[in-house]
Amino acid sequence: MRPVSASLPVTAEQASARLAAASIPAAVLQVGRTLHQAGHQAALVGGAVRDCLRGVPHADWDLATSATPQEVMDLFARTIPTGLAHGTVTVLVGRGKQREAIEVTTFRGDGAYADGRRPDSVEFLRELDEDLARRDFTINALAWDPFTRRFVDRFGGLEDLQRGVVRAVGDPLTRFREDGLRTMRAVRFCGVLGFVLDPPTERAIGEALDVFDKVSRERVRVELFKLLGAGPVRGGLEPMRRTGLWPKVLTTLPEADVTAAIAAVERLPPDPVLRLARLLWPGRSDRPAVEAALDNLRMSRADRRRCERLLEPELERLRHERDAAELRGIVARLGRDQRDDALAVVEADAEQRELVATACEGAVLDVQGLAVGARELIMALGITPGPIVGEVLRHLLKFVVVDPSRNHAPELLAEGARFVAAQLHPSD
Repeated sequence: MRPVSASLPVTAEQASARLAAASIPAAVLQVGRTLHQAGHQAALVGGAVRDCLRGVPHADWDLATSATPQEVMDLFARTIPTGLAHGTVTVLVGRGKQREAIEVTTFRGDGAYADGRRPDSVEFLRELDEDLARRDFTINALAWDPFTRRFVDRFGGLEDLQRGVVRAVGDPLTRFREDGLRTMRAVRFCGVLGFVLDPPTERAIGEALDVFDKVSRERVRVELFKLLGAGPVRGGLEPMRRTGLWPKVLTTLPEADVTAAIAAVERLPPDPVLRLARLLWPGRSDRPAVEAALDNLRMSRADRRRCERLLEPELERLRHERDAAELRGIVARLGRDQRDDALAVVEADAEQRELVATACEGAVLDVQGLAVGARELIMALGITPGPIVGEVLRHLLKFVVVDPSRNHAPELLAEGARFVAAQLHPSD
């Protein structure tokens, strides 16, 4: 547990003063004021309050209110019923480029979570204190009413914020069995905020892995990428290992490999795909396991392709290969745009990076850089448009990668003719 930060408020009065001095968007206050003037409670809740107390900018300011969804829609001219079943209405403020969307959610209590993902039923409530009891972690169960200046902290979230602790609201196993994704959220907050897990909360994660298995992989990937996209990530990855989340999210690796991967990722820029590739790098030779891990994360096609390219076992040669032509060939197959990322994944030293850069400087590493294109090949070689054209271009790229001085139209057309002849008459 880290020492109390002198820069954070210690009392509810200090917290309220910090929030009163914050730059809360005018549209948020406008919506809250309308609710308040109509006789309803309206409070800022969750991450916005947490980050504001820490002096960190926050983009999403959400309001919780005692008004029912219907009462909210009756109060405002333009609303979107974004989640009526769970009490959420989006209020639109302003027009055109100045339009802002403010999410307003009715105080509620959640029923049972039969599927470990979402409540079977919700009950709309009139008191803020009751609403906070359903929140995941104490640092997210903080609320402030900007109109009465009342700061609400039922579960010791302010103290946990001061000490840098992620602790579940109430019984941690109950919280995790309600929504298995909360296990990943817990470790993500540790990494992003630089906090540590409360011991009972950490133990409960390991006891709730069966519920985590029910969570959609897309939701898991979002949490993982938020963690990997933060600056320091060791604080989130270490508890993933300790609690058993690691093999559920990534792949099973020897402890030494996990330790090395975590240390290496800390040295990489906060690029989620790059960092993911480094975490999976120790298991690159087990291609089925790598593919299963990527399948599991439901990544976008572009992100998956990039990650796969950075996990090609051949890239290991970038650490020690000295031959310039061989290095150009590796980079050409990888793609010039991924060269620096690949060097980071394999942890090439400064001397090797310079060698690779020198080998590739001014070199043609893709077919677009060849001195001839598809049209010239078709006309000069008399070949029919189709797959053969691509085969010739790829062959010519290899030809030029070996010796960049060959990239002249006459020499390429002559080599292309030899290649086509060999394809048409392989036994000659």
